[in-house]
Amino acid sequence: MTDTRAILAGGRQAPRFSVASFAREYGVLVIIAALLIGLTFASDSFLTPRNLLNIVNQSAPLAIIACALTLVIIAGGFDLSTGAIFGVASVSAGWIAVNVDPVTAMIAGPLIGVALGLVNGVIITAFNVHSFLVTLATSLVYRGIAILITGGALIPVRIPEFAWLGREKVGMVNIAVIVFVVFMLVMMLLLNRTTFGRRVFAVGGNEEAAILSGIRTKLIKIATFAISGGAAGLAGVITVSRLSMASPQAGAGMELEAIAAVILGGTSIMGGAGAIWRSVSGVLLMALIGNGFNILNVNPFFKDLTTGVIIVVAVALAASKPRR
Repeated sequence: MTDTRAILAGGRQAPRFSVASFAREYGVLVIIAALLIGLTFASDSFLTPRNLLNIVNQSAPLAIIACALTLVIIAGGFDLSTGAIFGVASVSAGWIAVNVDPVTAMIAGPLIGVALGLVNGVIITAFNVHSFLVTLATSLVYRGIAILITGGALIPVRIPEFAWLGREKVGMVNIAVIVFVVFMLVMMLLLNRTTFGRRVFAVGGNEEAAILSGIRTKLIKIATFAISGGAAGLAGVITVSRLSMASPQAGAGMELEAIAAVILGGTSIMGGAGAIWRSVSGVLLMALIGNGFNILNVNPFFKDLTTGVIIVVAVALAASKPRR
């Protein structure tokens, strides 16, 4: 009797269900569901619309960066400069809002981020240097630029025309959350429904094969870093608008949080595989852990310990995936 699964698999035996495979694909969602259930029973103040919307609102800047960073990592790159770009865009937008025009400031922040991201991409592709080293170096340069812009001081930005982006709401939902959702959908469309997205996967999966197929891999890499920089700039503008204060040290360590979220979501750090929803899930998982520990008044050390253990497990599961 012919095996139906073999027929459906084109003559080959269809892969059977395995716990490890399921954990790799949907482990982050299982952990999020477990946290939601556990924290709901642990605290009456957790599962409320106000708290849940606050979690998403506070996570919006990081989630925006993680969405764009996913493209970089799928293409086989690494970006350690997003936190520094966040800082430059923050102080630049703050200075422009105070001295020029608030609307111009909101536009300038992401554009400055795109420009700095382009610098990363051009250096990486022109000199054929690993993105880890280049973005580590440029992060130091960019952080220095942020300090030069402000002289190391804070820039108060108490302008209503600028604050609406980070503080205003539509009903119960913050404008920042709406911006994040729109950005996420655009990134998903770009990655999954366009030729550019298919080429991003191709470059990360096998760059040599991509070159032989006629893909201009250098341009694809430059584009992913430009998008990553623009996302960091947008996140910086949202944060300054929310806090009404621009700091040259803003975004310090944010690049590591974004990378951790992408890895937690299950995107392959080796490139060639990943999804935007996975990175967003990773951000929400980290946010739930932080929110839960705050509600339960647990020592912050255990929050970092828990997050670190989950990241190690996620990396181990990704490494155990068999390669074809």
